[in-house]
Amino acid sequence: MKQLSSCGFLWLLIAVVFQQTEAIMFRLAPNMQKCLKDEMQGNQIVAGEYEVTGAPGQKINYVVRDSKGHIMSQKEDISKGKFSFTSEMYDTFEICFISQVPPTHRGIEQDIALDIKKGIETKSYEGIGEAAKLKPLEVDLKRLEDLSDAIVQDFALMRKREEEMRDTNESTNSRVLFFSIFSMCCLLGLATWQVLYLRRYFIAKKLI
Repeated sequence: MKQLSSCGFLWLLIAVVFQQTEAIMFRLAPNMQKCLKDEMQGNQIVAGEYEVTGAPGQKINYVVRDSKGHIMSQKEDISKGKFSFTSEMYDTFEICFISQVPPTHRGIEQDIALDIKKGIETKSYEGIGEAAKLKPLEVDLKRLEDLSDAIVQDFALMRKREEEMRDTNESTNSRVLFFSIFSMCCLLGLATWQVLYLRRYFIAKKLI
């Protein structure tokens, strides 16, 4: 019983630390738009659920784009719904909510609730367990296995970023060093030219 409680506590701790659910609520002014950006890993499922408070004569549209401007998902005149897409590579995505109010109406602010899930948070382990006829403990083990894989992928991505940043830092340091040497050579060359020019000038004027 004590071991089971320890395992449960460990699972709860890991789930809290590495949970990727992001819920947010904000207000959108009439005829304005608000955009939110987030990261997504390669071959990762991103799912979102939204809910918008109604307002007579007003409508809100949403569009999801990647960093290159490709539309991942979009819908007009939303009230409540879901969306999902899969990323092919590591990238950032942007979700924008746009308010549209006719000129004949006096617009009011609308509340938008957005809940975004990524990776293993998008999976329904209850449904997987029922389909595969798994026991509750086996479902928990499956969840832990997927979570462990996600953690390993996160650390691999962090290591890759660290290597890229280190390479960029070393390249920048090399360029700064070469630029400094080039600048010193230019300054020395300019100083030598000035000394020779002044020497010829003084000789020509018979000052020396």
